[in-house]
Order: sequence, then C-alpha cells, then structure tokens
Amino acid sequence: MMRDRVRALLADVAAGHRTVDEALALLDTAPLEDLQFAQIDHHRALRQGYPEVVFGEGKTVEQTVQICERLAARGDGFLVTRASDDMRAALASAFAGAEVDALGRTVLLRGADAVAPADTGALVVTAGTGDLPVAQECIVTLRAFGHAARRVADVGVAGIHRVLAQQDTLRLARVVVVVAGMDGALPSVVGGLVRVPVIAVPTSIGYGASFKGLAALLTMLNSCAAGVTVCNIDNGFGAAVAAARILELGG
Repeated sequence: MMRDRVRALLADVAAGHRTVDEALALLDTAPLEDLQFAQIDHHRALRQGYPEVVFGEGKTVEQTVQICERLAARGDGFLVTRASDDMRAALASAFAGAEVDALGRTVLLRGADAVAPADTGALVVTAGTGDLPVAQECIVTLRAFGHAARRVADVGVAGIHRVLAQQDTLRLARVVVVVAGMDGALPSVVGGLVRVPVIAVPTSIGYGASFKGLAALLTMLNSCAAGVTVCNIDNGFGAAVAAARILELGG
C-alpha cells in the first residue's frame, strides 16, 4: 500500500470516518507474500514510495505474471523491466491498461490512484542511437515514479557540436542522466556544462575493446568533471531511481 494511501486511511480513523477494525482489515496482510519461487515485499511502497519492481530477466513468463497479479491486487500497479517479447505479450493480455514499451523492454501498470507524471526537470541524454533501449528504460521508470523526462538522443562526442547545441536544454534540467557506450566520454562533457547532478550510465554498446561496457564504466568513474555519479552497465532503472530521489528531495 502506498504511503499516501496509508496516511489517508489513518486520517479517516482519526476523523471517525473509519473504525480501527476497518483500518486493521486493510493493513493486516503480512508484509511478505510467499509464492515459493518469490517473496513479494508488499511494504516496499510504504517504506520507499513505490512498489517492488519486477526484474523480468531470468524469470519465466508464468512467474512474472503471477508476481504482477499479486502486486496489482494491492491497487498500486507494477513495473516490469527487462521483459522479453513473450513476457510483454502475456502481461498486455492479462492486464487491461498496461503500458508496453518494446524499446525499453518494460511493462507499466499504473496504480488505481496514480496521477499523470509531472515535468519536474529530468533530462535523459544518449551518446548514440544504440543507447536508446537503456535510456528508454530510464524514462519509463521515471514515469512510473511520477516524473516525465525529456530526451536528447545521439549527441555523442564524435560530433561535439551536437551536444553543445543542446546547452539551453541542458541548463533547464534539474538532473541529467547521460547514457553512453563506446568510450563513455559524454558524461564528462555534460558534467562540465551544467551545475545540476549528472548520473552516468555506461552501456554495453561498442566493439571488442569496450569489453561489453567495462571501458565506458571505467571512463565514467575516472571523469574529470566533478560530481558525476556512475551507475552499473546498462542500468537505466537504477539511474532513474537515483534521479527520482534527487528530484523529490529538492521538492
């Protein structure tokens, strides 16, 4: 149960609109639900503001659908990342209103009382078109957390004028996620242009010596621009959660 829903429930009890027993009936489910193959953390939303996110990779379609059924039963919706083609098709069939994103490999079902994402200043920038799947995972996750993100694509350092032409857009952002493979140099450039937090995401895009994103990761960790934070390889989801928390702390 989402934190604001619990707060409203407690306010109803305090105002005499609900009895204590009625409130207990809504809160008495154990925080963990054992599905044998998964332990669902139903209090994640209460603690952190959003339900447990389902990582689809490595799970069967049946396991993923069953987990999502239990999450959706609480009224808070769900987000599945790294969802395969078959998984996306099954979830779209099982849940009316599910938002399927083939590029980002995500499926999002909004909660019963979800509001439209607000433009709070998130910007996602990619070095190349090949980085778009990771960037889109980030954008969908931000949307799930209530933040509408803008995107600037294909402005890598091979043509530095491309990112320099986006300086006005960069300066409007409150947090910038930079997604880059190959040499991974773009976050350092962006970090030298803005005064807001920059979150760098290395991708596994590149030729052999990129070592499936390791070269980009090391470049980003060695960034000359101060204050660049680095996520794991291809982890658009993690970057989005970090960006959302930065935005929420800033009011």
